[in-house]
Amino acid sequence: MTTRRHALQTLGAAGLWGLLPQLAGAAATDEPVRLILQGTKGGPSVRSVKQLPSSNALLIGDDIYLVDAGYGATYRLIEEKLKLKNLRGIFITHNHSDHNIELGPTVYNAWTNALNHAIDVFGPEGTDALMKAYLESERFDLETRIEDEGRPDLRKLVHTHVYHAGVVTENEHFKVSALRNHHPPITESYALKFELKNGKTIVFSGDTSYFPPLAEFARNVDYLVHEAMYLPALKKLVQRAPNAQTLMKHLLAAHTSTGDVGRIAAAANVKNVVLTHFVPGAFPSVTDEDWRRGVREHYSGNVIVGHDMLEISIS
Repeated sequence: MTTRRHALQTLGAAGLWGLLPQLAGAAATDEPVRLILQGTKGGPSVRSVKQLPSSNALLIGDDIYLVDAGYGATYRLIEEKLKLKNLRGIFITHNHSDHNIELGPTVYNAWTNALNHAIDVFGPEGTDALMKAYLESERFDLETRIEDEGRPDLRKLVHTHVYHAGVVTENEHFKVSALRNHHPPITESYALKFELKNGKTIVFSGDTSYFPPLAEFARNVDYLVHEAMYLPALKKLVQRAPNAQTLMKHLLAAHTSTGDVGRIAAAANVKNVVLTHFVPGAFPSVTDEDWRRGVREHYSGNVIVGHDMLEISIS
């Protein structure tokens, strides 16, 4: 890219942050748009490199935006042969570790791969403290490399923005809005809608239980990227956990069964449902058809069962 097309308009704790003057009236982009499901496993445990925790890459031309940054987010970007220095923004849906544990390392790895422009991090309350704490934990390394290698100060490049329900940001690529979903015991947990300037729309459910307001939020969108829980496999999942009873209670209260995903998709009249954040994840005995079956009981549209590294053209 020959120009930096990345000024953002943000609503958050600090109020309104205006678009940079040179981007006023920027035209809609006609660059190719791709969505890559980088990590599709629900939960923080890592059992296989074939299915890592939650992260998604939205690619617009050469620009990279992440939605969540679970363990392995950087690894997947490298696998996808993407240039880390083209990272422009990261959106965190909620502050569970399977969605944010690699927030700091991903930004840092982009910096060590020649990132020299501002990068924006958007997340619920607590994200700003998380980013600040990570940068402080690497203060010695950062200051050494700035002095010894002539790198720009990463702490001055990272801009963290706390968002709440409503408009999160808008730039020449997209407008992003947030809906508070239902993911107890976390209250600052959100679904995110990307309204692309090419006319397409994507909603990421985030982690949530069955939540009817999500159907209105996702009304008529092109892609609903929704978490999915396969109830018949939960018993086997919790059998190997010492905290089985408590874990089962959490899963049933905080996540969405495949049947309820179908109900949301049908009520919203979405064009495509993309299943991800599988609970249980890395469970080889559960087939793609198992994941589809419950959704199709209520939704007759296109159902895409996500896999790590699955790429979807949004253009």
